[in-house]
Amino acid sequence: MSDVHRNVSSEREELILVDADDNETGFGTKADCHDGEGVLHRAFSLFLFNAEGELLLQQRGNQKRLWPGFWSNSCCSHPRRGETMPVATLRRLSDELNISAQLEYIYQFCYQARFSEAGSENELCHVFLGRLDGAVRPNDSEIESIRFITATNLDKELALHPERFTPWFIDEWRTLREDYAGPLARYAI
Repeated sequence: MSDVHRNVSSEREELILVDADDNETGFGTKADCHDGEGVLHRAFSLFLFNAEGELLLQQRGNQKRLWPGFWSNSCCSHPRRGETMPVATLRRLSDELNISAQLEYIYQFCYQARFSEAGSENELCHVFLGRLDGAVRPNDSEIESIRFITATNLDKELALHPERFTPWFIDEWRTLREDYAGPLARYAI
């Protein structure tokens, strides 16, 4: 099976449950963590920029349980039981985009968002910025499409069509623009 078509996630994988201070409280399956209102679990969001300072966006795969076909940040997922954040982020970059990247931790926050009757995200999310290292080859079992966009054009698109984007991405981008403009300026144009 080609590395751009391989299945890399399962509703049975065990995620790390946490409290609002990011202390581990146990483990739960991905399915259980996203059922109903969700159970608070550890997650990460990666914002990757090319050499021209454009952000890589991904359109989530149409088979995704939550927010299928919505545009979102470059890569997001969860550490699995027993995984550190550095191991999990590098694994997921390889799984979804077939790349590696140097990542800079920026901040973390809790959020909860419901997607109709399909379930919810309920995450303590660690947000990272990074520079792309190598050609992106999206895994089409996870990603419908990718594109690059400048910060200015993204701001315009979010103002006109927020319904096309995942809720966590909208919140993260706003926070990066308003509270972390210095670190963001090292990557984005």
